[in-house]
Amino acid sequence: MNTATRHIGRTLALVLPVVLVLSGTLAVARVPWANPHAESQILTASSGRASTHAAPRAAHEVLRDQLLAELQRRDPGVALTHLQMATDRRPSLAKHCATIARALGRAAVAKYGSAQRAQAYSRPVCDTSFASGVSQIH
Repeated sequence: MNTATRHIGRTLALVLPVVLVLSGTLAVARVPWANPHAESQILTASSGRASTHAAPRAAHEVLRDQLLAELQRRDPGVALTHLQMATDRRPSLAKHCATIARALGRAAVAKYGSAQRAQAYSRPVCDTSFASGVSQIH
């Protein structure tokens, strides 16, 4: 094998991977990730809008999500009982009680497919909000 051919082969072996990595990086950086209708968007590591922390969720949102998950695992009666206990422990949640109970009512109808079956789990939590959520779906 000729020395010129060997020299060209070594040069390509060193340069080709660098070219491939750079072209792939540039191609990915030009993809409009956040907005599919944007003409172009360049993503940079030094973006001032980037955040590594998610915004903290409000206590009533966390409680609602926990109770909805509990409703799916067990039944609406247990979730309503835990809603009452949570509002007793933390009175600041009381203003969100009706909204959470309505969400539980809608989720109960979605789980059981019948407003009558979901209504059987009704409890006097947050007045008639659970029943209101059940009837919204019906």
